Formats: sequence, structure tokens, C-alpha cells
Amino acid sequence: MTFQPLDEPIRSRRNHWVNQIATHAAMRPDHVAFRFKGVDTTWKQLHERSEKFADALSRRGVGFGDRVLILALNYTEYIEAVMGINALGAIAVPVNFRLTPPEVAYIVADSGAKAVVTDSVLRPLAVGVAAQAPQLETVVVINGQTGDGVIGYDDFLAEEGEPHAPLDIPEDSPCLIMYTSGTTGTPKGAVLTFANMNAQGLTCIRATEVTADTIGFCTSPLFHIAGLGSLTPFFILGCKTVLHPLGAFDATEFLDAVEAEQATSAFCVPAQWQLICEEPTVKQRKLALRVLSWGAAPASDSVLRAMADCFPDAVNVAVFGQTEMSPITCVLEGKDALRKIGSVGLPIPTIQARVVDDEMNDVAPGEVGEIVYRGPTLMQGYWNKPEATAEAFHGGWFHSGDLVRQDEEGFIYVVDRKKDMIISGGENIYCAEIENVLFAHPKIREAAVVGRAHEKWGEVPVAVVALVEGADDLTLEELEPFLNESLARYKHPKHLVVVPELPRNASGKVVKVELRKAYSE
Repeated sequence: MTFQPLDEPIRSRRNHWVNQIATHAAMRPDHVAFRFKGVDTTWKQLHERSEKFADALSRRGVGFGDRVLILALNYTEYIEAVMGINALGAIAVPVNFRLTPPEVAYIVADSGAKAVVTDSVLRPLAVGVAAQAPQLETVVVINGQTGDGVIGYDDFLAEEGEPHAPLDIPEDSPCLIMYTSGTTGTPKGAVLTFANMNAQGLTCIRATEVTADTIGFCTSPLFHIAGLGSLTPFFILGCKTVLHPLGAFDATEFLDAVEAEQATSAFCVPAQWQLICEEPTVKQRKLALRVLSWGAAPASDSVLRAMADCFPDAVNVAVFGQTEMSPITCVLEGKDALRKIGSVGLPIPTIQARVVDDEMNDVAPGEVGEIVYRGPTLMQGYWNKPEATAEAFHGGWFHSGDLVRQDEEGFIYVVDRKKDMIISGGENIYCAEIENVLFAHPKIREAAVVGRAHEKWGEVPVAVVALVEGADDLTLEELEPFLNESLARYKHPKHLVVVPELPRNASGKVVKVELRKAYSE
């Protein structure tokens, strides 16, 4: 059988988010794509504004394969910028806005970015970094005025000139460089492709039960893969997303917004869900939430039970993964949430996963090993770091660095990060195991465990905890009988530090490098 080639260019058949937006702009132009602070952006508007952004970048010399930084809070313009960058075959580089100038400068230098998109709040940081980086020739400011070497976002879109030439952008082209949070050292840029993100979208559709009438509620910062990754199913299906402004998390404001928008799906980190469940009016709200999802940090049994109590009609879904995997690798479905408390679920159907020892041999169920991956969501590698890429792909599999055990049904339980393991007197001690026990203590609100050097044992565990409101104090002596019920003596923390709260990065993860600096000596 033979086929006549279509008159249309092959680019219109590419299955990636630039074309998905174009499709919705053509088929449902007036449907709302995003809502931010009460302002709606339709699919047609999103497509047209993204194309204008691409035009303006192209006239400034940005083209296929070039990198453009985005250093901004959450706005609809953030999405427009990513799509405009990608429409040129260029690569968006979202940057954590909480980084210091030297940390941002490192990413600028490492990525070789030619332009930066920022906002009026972060403009001083972006301008300061650009002044030290001659290759950053263009600084575009959301909600900002043109002048002093920068151009306002709206002025950028309104410029007259030649449009960019339509490009055929293959699905295996890079669309994002996502720099890791740097909690364990110098950030590495994970190179993610359009195909990676499309596979991520299909995972999210299945895991969080996204349908055509879903209204998503995005609280995650868009510089984090949990933010952009969570939007992928909405690009595929053309659903509406409500972007929540970033700032100090307020459970009452969250519930007010979710109730007003009648959002049906929301992702939060466990610390946020804990605050939401403690909000006095949560059970009196008229909410439409039918899917609750969480990840980025472990959730205690008490938080999971509180979520079930406060949202009895909603499905509770845990997602687990990492930036290099776009990010989801395991999902704990709602039907298993309480039956498998402590588990991050089963590997998603679209990837291969193994639990292996240091020689890449599969370990038996119940034994601890490192989980390694293959599959369509796996990054291309680390930008400009061939040695780190080779190390991560040792043996033909991506090494996650996560130590896990797998039960007889295949459910994964995270034991610890490989680099976070304490070796005390020749015994392996997994910090996460101790933390899970500490979480259950009635006086402890949050906990983290790090290692401290010891002359006799090599290392010993140190527990750093924040107490629940109303708790006066907690001592190691008081904690010992409680620990005896669940932990062998050699696993007990040898020191206890009580702090007001644990340091966390923007994704909700405890920044253990800070705790090690403060308490490991």
C-alpha cells in the first residue's frame, strides 16, 4: 500500500506541547487555558502571545538549540515564555528564584544562556547577573517597564518586525534544562526533551485521573519540574489550570482559592497538606476536589490519615520520582494509600525499574538496594557534564541514588538517599527509617536525621526536630522509650536538636546540607 504525502508540513504532526497548544487554539480557541489572579488566558491567546514572544526572541538572534533563562515567580507569562522559547527549538532554563547571585551566575555560565526572562520582583538579581555575563544580551521583565538595559514583557510582545520562520522540531529535541536543587553540591542541568514531557503527561493523566473537565490547581513553582511537569496533561487534553501566586504558603488562602475556583485536582507537598488539614474550616468548605496528590518529601502516617479524614470523597495519590525522570517514576494509587502507608507505590507502566546492589545484581524482595531506571521519561543527560552523565548511566541504567526495598507485591518503600546513609560501627543506618519513627511521636511536627563523626563508631545519627504547637520541650531521655518500640538501639539518635522549623528548599525538601553544616560536627 502506498500513500500520497500530505501538503501540510511534517511539523504539524509532531506530538509536543508547542503543537498541542496550537491544536487547542484552533479547535477550542475561547476555552480557558490558564487563570491567574482572576485573569483568564484562552488557548488562542496563549498560542498567539507565545508566537509573538518567539518572534521577538528570533529577531534578537535566539535560535534552535540556544538557551534562555527564566528567573521569575509564577505568572501566565512564564508559560508563554517557555512555549515561545520552544517554538524556536531553543531550550528554556527555569531557575530557582531563591538562589543567590553567585548560584544564578553559575547556571548562566554553565548553560551559556543568551537571554533571561525575569519579573519586577527579581529584576535586580537578573540585571546584576546579566551585568557580569556579556552573553546575556536580552533581559525581559514581566510586569516591568522598558529602560536601563531591560525591556518590559508587553513591549517585547508588541514590537514590530519579521516573524520567526516556522520550524520542524523533532520530539527528541531538548526543551528544558532543569537544574537540580543543589542540596548535595553543585547543581547539574538535566536535559529533558519534548518526548520526555509528553510521556510525563500521559503518566499524569493516568496517575491523577485527569479528564476533559478537570480543573487543575497549581501551587508548585514553575522553575521546579513538579510545576511544569504537572501542566503536561492539561496541554494534552486542553483542560483549565488555575495558577496560584507564589509566596509564604497560607492554608486558608489555598482553601479559599480552591473553593472559589471549584478546582478538582491539587498537588501539594506533605508539609502543606498538614497545614491544610489543620485549618479550622476545612471540613465546612464546599470543595470540588476529587484528586489530592503529593510528593517531593515523605508524608507521615498522621498526615495521610488527616487527609483521608478531611477529604473523604477524594482520591489520595502519592507520586515519586526525580528531575532526571521528568519526574514521576512511581505512583501510589488512592485505593492503596492507607493499605500501603509508607510506600511510594508501584513503578509506572511506561518505565523499567530494578532494585540492585552495587554490582548491578537484582536484590531479593525486602532487601535494600538502589532503584535504577530506563524509559521514555529519562533525561538525555547532564548539560556540559559528560563524566557525571556517564556515572549516572553506569551499566546502561539511570542510577537514581535512592535506596529502596520492594515488597512481595512490588510496592516500593524509600529507605534513604544513597549519599544520606550513615555507617555506624559497620552497620548501615538509613536516615529515612529513623525519621519515619520520629514523625509518629506526638510532640514532633517534623524531623530530619543527619550523621555526625564519632571516634569509636565512625558516625552516629543526630535528630533535628521541630515540635508541634504547644509542646514545651523534648529531650533525648524522654524520646528513648518511644524509640525502643520501633528501632534497634544502634539506630537511635545519639544527639537531639530542637529547632523552630527545618530548612526547606522551594520544592518542600529538607535541605540537609544546611543541617550537616550546622550539626554534623
